[in-house]
Amino acid sequence: MKYFHLIWAALFRRKTRTILTLVSIIAAFLLFGLLDAVRVSFEQAGQSANGAERLQTGARLSFIETLPFSLGAQIERVPGVSAVAYANWFGGAYQDAHNQIFTFAVSPNYIDMYPEFVLDAAQRKTWDTDLNGVVVGSVLAKRYNWKVGDKLPLMSQIFPNKEGSKNWNFTIDGILHSKDPNQNGFFDAIVLMHWKNFDETTPYNRGQVGWYISHVTDVNQSDRVAKAIDALSANSDHETKTQTEQAASANWVKQMMNIGLIVTSIMGAVFFTLLLLTGNTMMQAVRERTSELAVLKTIGFSNTSVLGMVLAESVLLLVLGGVIGLGLVSILAPAISSGSGGMLHLPSVGVGSWVLGIALALAIGFVVGALPAMRAMRLNIVDALAGR
Repeated sequence: MKYFHLIWAALFRRKTRTILTLVSIIAAFLLFGLLDAVRVSFEQAGQSANGAERLQTGARLSFIETLPFSLGAQIERVPGVSAVAYANWFGGAYQDAHNQIFTFAVSPNYIDMYPEFVLDAAQRKTWDTDLNGVVVGSVLAKRYNWKVGDKLPLMSQIFPNKEGSKNWNFTIDGILHSKDPNQNGFFDAIVLMHWKNFDETTPYNRGQVGWYISHVTDVNQSDRVAKAIDALSANSDHETKTQTEQAASANWVKQMMNIGLIVTSIMGAVFFTLLLLTGNTMMQAVRERTSELAVLKTIGFSNTSVLGMVLAESVLLLVLGGVIGLGLVSILAPAISSGSGGMLHLPSVGVGSWVLGIALALAIGFVVGALPAMRAMRLNIVDALAGR
């Protein structure tokens, strides 16, 4: 483009203002890319279980429904399943009712299903024999200064104990750590109690399980195993849905909220604000260059050329910010996925997201540049040079 050097020079005529506007555009497209990655992640969740060595089996209709304890023995007999563990949601609040801590009632072998987390052998032996004991994640232990042997009072929002009180008291028998000290995971921030203690203490359970975790011998057969597990309860009053843990987490969130609507609403607000911001920037830029644009017309630039230059300036600003923003998403998404301990998998920016992002940048660039460009095109040379 023969006028590119003029467009670039005009764009950075006021460097501070342009850079601040560019940072805002980058932030908007960074947010767009991350939210779109979340949307794609939820859409892809559960499409295939192949490649997963652990499968989670829960009630098909709702995560709040429970499954019979006897189902565990049936799952163990499914070809391709090497081990089965089970758990229930307990909830739990520490010190304050609003300070919720992820607390689960789990089977004795639940920790064994997660070799990426370690528990000291002596602490594990103590916990195995202490029905009222709990193990806590290292992040929680550090945050609240918990130590092995401390008493841990937790308040359940749902489950009462034998006395009818929702205040439960436990003893900390061990502290869970990630095997990789540089990477915290979900287990570093949870509390695990014995399922047997939970089942025998609260009258609300009585032989019911929230979900099962199955270890698969061949990850390439995970889809087949998942279908075989679900076939055990087909046409019963406790039909199941077996999927990867990531897919189960995604479905849990989707039952709580409409992810697509939330993402669309947030992005609508962000891009509307961006529209006003960049529109104001372009109008201000054209007003400041009235005399300069008049000189360009005087030396032979046509109205169409002036219109195109101002439009191109607007589009260039948006596209530049969009490309940088989406590029940052490509770097940050894998880092966020890694830091979530496998609970959240954000895909890299795909072709569809790039196309949509660039299309939005072009569209917003044309929209915010249209009015300033029309004003520049209709500029009267005499009035502009006279300062009127």
